[in-house]
Amino acid sequence: MSSAHDLPAIGIDIGGTKVAGGVVLPDGTISATARRATPGKSVRATEDAIAAVVDELAETHGGPLVGVGVGAAGWFDRTGDTVLFSPHLAWRNQPLRHDLTQRLQRPLWVGNDADAAAWAEYRYGAAQGSDLAVMITLGTGIGGGMVIDGRLQRGAHGVAGEWGHMRVVPDGRLCACGNRGCWEQYASGNALGFTAREVATSSPAAAALLLERVGGRAERLTGEDVATAAKAGDPLALELLAEVGTWLGQGIADMAAILDPDVVVIGGGVSVLGEMVLGPARERLERALPGRGFRPGPTVVVAQLGAQAGLVGAADLVRLAVHEGTA
Repeated sequence: MSSAHDLPAIGIDIGGTKVAGGVVLPDGTISATARRATPGKSVRATEDAIAAVVDELAETHGGPLVGVGVGAAGWFDRTGDTVLFSPHLAWRNQPLRHDLTQRLQRPLWVGNDADAAAWAEYRYGAAQGSDLAVMITLGTGIGGGMVIDGRLQRGAHGVAGEWGHMRVVPDGRLCACGNRGCWEQYASGNALGFTAREVATSSPAAAALLLERVGGRAERLTGEDVATAAKAGDPLALELLAEVGTWLGQGIADMAAILDPDVVVIGGGVSVLGEMVLGPARERLERALPGRGFRPGPTVVVAQLGAQAGLVGAADLVRLAVHEGTA
């Protein structure tokens, strides 16, 4: 008889635009995929989309499955049973695990998507073998997760890993969380676009190449525009990316003072820019690390699993939950 460790599981990653799923084998490889659009304004319709992806994958696979792992953007309680808040979906204090268990009739793990991605990098990716691994997901904002001594850490209330809301600039830029000066306002895709618009508005000549990309309209510049321009060698775009990298390195140095991780894994959309961001981040980390010269700092590496990390991690977490009798 097969144990939970030997069976494939379904992993689901719920984003603002799509519900992506895959059948994930015990070695972390994906044997089948499916997706549906995310109807973010309706709780019921979102659950319908999840159920449709699970049904399609189960039919495609045709064999036994250990369960379903679901990762979604949002704040969960410590148990993962309830979504306290989701920025892109209709869930507000929603008993998601109960609702989906009723719908799917399968063992279930539910939790934050960045936690799931962090677990995937620990199990199969850039953080394998780490005693204390921190993952930072750089996208429109900053999220993440951490694994300590082989256990995913969700915090006392389930909302650990919201690194993006550390305040790095007193009375700085207003953040969607309600505070000012949060890290993600200076080191994220949104921050990159914001700074580009500021420069293009105040110094159009300096931003001429960037402005050509958006018909001269500074308000239309996005972080993606800056990234594309940087890859083409635009000096200003490269400078703006370096600034984001510098802020990233400063935040990692601050985290190192508290957590002392051995590895920091950088994932999310901005991570594909590689050394254009990570080079300046490592330089700043080396200069800003508390006790520098007398202590080692963390290794900073790019995530290996890319956009599939969330569903891979969610699948492995349900496999672990079944093995431990908590699913």
